[in-house]
Amino acid sequence: MAPLASHVIGIDRDAAAIAEAERRARAARLSNVEFHVGDAERDDYGRWEPTLVTAHLCAADSIVERAGRALASGGVLGMVAFHVDQWCETGKVSRFAYDEARMETVLRAAAFKPEVIEVEREVKHFGSVEEGLASAVGLEDRWKTDGRWYRYIAFLEGGGRTLTRSHVIVKARRK
Repeated sequence: MAPLASHVIGIDRDAAAIAEAERRARAARLSNVEFHVGDAERDDYGRWEPTLVTAHLCAADSIVERAGRALASGGVLGMVAFHVDQWCETGKVSRFAYDEARMETVLRAAAFKPEVIEVEREVKHFGSVEEGLASAVGLEDRWKTDGRWYRYIAFLEGGGRTLTRSHVIVKARRK
C-alpha cells in the first residue's frame, strides 16, 4: 500500500513480524512507512489520525469499533475476514468468522456505511483421504488444539472430499 499512500502505519502483536516488515520496507526504499508492535484489538490507533484502516485475516468487532473512533468522516475501513464457511468441513466456526449480516451490523453500529460486503469462496475437491490431508498441511497443530483436526479426519473418512476457504471482503466508509 505504501506506493499508493502518503503515509502507512503497520501494527502487529508479533515483534518478529514488525521486524520483517521494517526489513522489507528498507529493502524497497520506502520512506513513508512506520511500524509498531501493538494490538489492533486493544490499542487506540486514532492517535495516528488515519484516513484508511485495513485488517487482513485479523477481524474483530473491537477493530471495527476502534476504526470507527479513529477515522474521520469519509475515512475508509478495508478488511478481509474469515467467513463462517471457512473450513466448514471441520465442524467448528472460528470465533473470528463473520457472515455478511453480522459484518453489516457491526459496521453500522460503528458508524460505517458499507460499500462492499462480498464473499470470496474457494472449495477444493479431492479424490482421496490422502489428498484431503495433504491440503491441510500446516493446519494440523492448530486444529488439534481445538478438535478440528479429528473432525476433519472424520469428515474425510466419512466420504467428504472438500476443503473450503472462505473470506468476507469489506470496504466501508465512516459516516
